[in-house]
Amino acid sequence: MIYAIISDIHANLEALQRTLEIIKERAVDEIICLGDIVGYGANPNECVELVRENCSSIVIGNHDAAAIDLSAADDFHASAKKAIVWTANQLTGVNKEFLSSLPLVVKKEEILFVHASPNSPELWDYIIDPIDIKVALGFIQEKICFFGHTHIPGIFSMHGKEKSVSSLDQYIVNVGSVGQPRDRNPMLAFGIFNSSSWSYELIRSAYAFQQAAEKIYRVGLPEELGFRLMYGM
Repeated sequence: MIYAIISDIHANLEALQRTLEIIKERAVDEIICLGDIVGYGANPNECVELVRENCSSIVIGNHDAAAIDLSAADDFHASAKKAIVWTANQLTGVNKEFLSSLPLVVKKEEILFVHASPNSPELWDYIIDPIDIKVALGFIQEKICFFGHTHIPGIFSMHGKEKSVSSLDQYIVNVGSVGQPRDRNPMLAFGIFNSSSWSYELIRSAYAFQQAAEKIYRVGLPEELGFRLMYGM
């Protein structure tokens, strides 16, 4: 099976549309979404609907959870909280119900899919340093775990950061962010994993980020949320 794995769209319609265009050009069997479909961006309903139409499996992210229960945004920074309150007011009842139905994890073959840390997915912990990596790898039973949440792509094993994956070791892989990259590269990011050849490819692409930013300004969301799209931060 060949999986396209997308994460952290954050209501960025332009980035999601470009991602789906790229995926259609590839021989992909399934599209998996690792959550945070909404939050920050100006097109929450459109992005939820595109994900529903195109993804075979979807897990919930912390911004998705906060959009259906604002108490989950208590620890968000000020701009994120303003954006999620706006998002909650924009989402249709159907889309809120859909988000509330999403699981925390999905398993396929020897693969685990989760938004945040696999050892405590409901706590939305970040995998940032070597200790986080080792804890996560020590918890999972699967050969490979794909996650998002930090918006920074990377492949990790017990040995540290890796350049590729193989069937001979165990890995956790951050696929980066479709809609709000934070590795100082404004290009959208997602991954393609082939479970037959056990190979992984990180995909980066330019998209109409200026258009996405202008929408954020137009609807009155915090300007920094649009500004950061242009710098990948």
